[in-house]
Amino acid sequence: MKWTKFLFITVFFFLSSDLYAQNFSTWFSNRSLHSQFDFNEQELASFVQDTLQKRSDTFPSPKSVLFKSMMIPGWGQIQNKQIWKVPIIYGMFAGIGAYTIYLNNNYKDYRAAFYNANQGDDNDFRFGPTPERLANVNPNQLQSARNSFRNRRDFMFVVMGLAYGLNALDAYIFAHMRSFDVSDDLSASVGPAILQDGHPGVRVKVNFY
Repeated sequence: MKWTKFLFITVFFFLSSDLYAQNFSTWFSNRSLHSQFDFNEQELASFVQDTLQKRSDTFPSPKSVLFKSMMIPGWGQIQNKQIWKVPIIYGMFAGIGAYTIYLNNNYKDYRAAFYNANQGDDNDFRFGPTPERLANVNPNQLQSARNSFRNRRDFMFVVMGLAYGLNALDAYIFAHMRSFDVSDDLSASVGPAILQDGHPGVRVKVNFY
């Protein structure tokens, strides 16, 4: 009889302890979940201010980068620590410039040849002598080639301006994107949870560090 009472008391003790442990675990989980979203306004403002201050100390101002790229192409890329882009930028300008000079020289040759072909004996060589390679070319062909080289040359001036603008835009956009955190430590997780009132819910956890 004594052993029966002892066994009954022992079983009751373990069942009570297990039930208390479950209730305590649920309470602690709810407190932890609540504390994850319990932000103090002053702490949040301080966090935002520190983040902005850190960004301004670490990364250059996008406007400053834009103005520098407009003054000297490639300067903004150097500020963004993308110095490898500088040879590409100047190579692009050099290629556009060389092709523009080529078109302009051909335009001048065909312009002189066409002008001289239409002057006859009263030629004043206003645009210079006719190049030997164009001496016996038909005037209509000379005029067509002259107009073609002139139009292509003028278009290259537009391309040069677009390349200049692209250089500044690239530096400006990347200066904005440098502060975006794309590291492996940036993560988010979603999972089930017990709310403070005992109802089931969803927990969202985001790591910013």
